[in-house]
Amino acid sequence: MAEYQNTTVSSGEMTQRFIEFVMMQAQNAAFMLGQIPHPQTGKADVNLDMAQLLIDQLVMIQDKTTGNLNSDESKILAGAISNLQMAFVEVVRAEQTPGAGVSSTAPRPAESTPKVEQQKPAAVTAAEQTDAEGKKKFVKSYGS
Repeated sequence: MAEYQNTTVSSGEMTQRFIEFVMMQAQNAAFMLGQIPHPQTGKADVNLDMAQLLIDQLVMIQDKTTGNLNSDESKILAGAISNLQMAFVEVVRAEQTPGAGVSSTAPRPAESTPKVEQQKPAAVTAAEQTDAEGKKKFVKSYGS
């Protein structure tokens, strides 16, 4: 029977694990933004919905851990979020430009694409929209 070892993990090791987690999420988001080619096909595909979900998860982690991270953890998390938000905006702009050459694995309807023109710099905002049925719709847009 395997013995259970109750060992405490040092703060340095926890910092390393947290940073690895953030970098893994950021790498997954970069893959979804087409910045990393698919390992089997060599083709860079874009999935904006999944990329936005991964970025939103990092923002949630940042919000939920406010005041609990050391300076290195905070800097790496903030930098990853900032870089991914900038990349997201660039991909959205490239897709709005005809013939940009970016392929999308999950096409998004025009009304759900974040409004690049309505952004506030360096902040995640929720823009309120109304669709044809009169329902309110919230869209995330990332500042540049």
